[in-house]
Amino acid sequence: MRVFNGFDEIKSAVGAEVGTSDWIEITQDRINKFAEATCDEQWIHVDQDRAKQELPGGQTIAHGLLSLSLAPMFLRSVMGLKGLKTTLNYGADRIRYLAPVPAGSRLRGRTTIAEVEDVPPEGLRVNYHLVIEIEGGKRPVCVAELIALHLR
Repeated sequence: MRVFNGFDEIKSAVGAEVGTSDWIEITQDRINKFAEATCDEQWIHVDQDRAKQELPGGQTIAHGLLSLSLAPMFLRSVMGLKGLKTTLNYGADRIRYLAPVPAGSRLRGRTTIAEVEDVPPEGLRVNYHLVIEIEGGKRPVCVAELIALHLR
């Protein structure tokens, strides 16, 4: 894990890759819980019997938003920032889902600091470029620009 000792250090890291998280398994149970929490119970996510018959690969696939919802965990696992009161989720830009995530797959996040901007009086807005990779995959499953507002 990379720990930044203040805003100046994170500003000096623009363009640099911060790190790559450990792998996390996307189990059918995790997919089912996400479906229930979001009321998105489309069969491609939760009906294993139908998926065996009708989907390429014969497996259910995770929601794209499930992959994206792991972003905070991916970021926190590779970096820390000292001297903060809090961090707020400011939003996301340029989200793309590039490959399916079959149940049982493993994902990890690769984080780069893309852009920073001072936000007076005591804040720093940081755009993080996140690439979510699937184990054994040729393409990322998701790429996104995540925006955080760090307050000290």
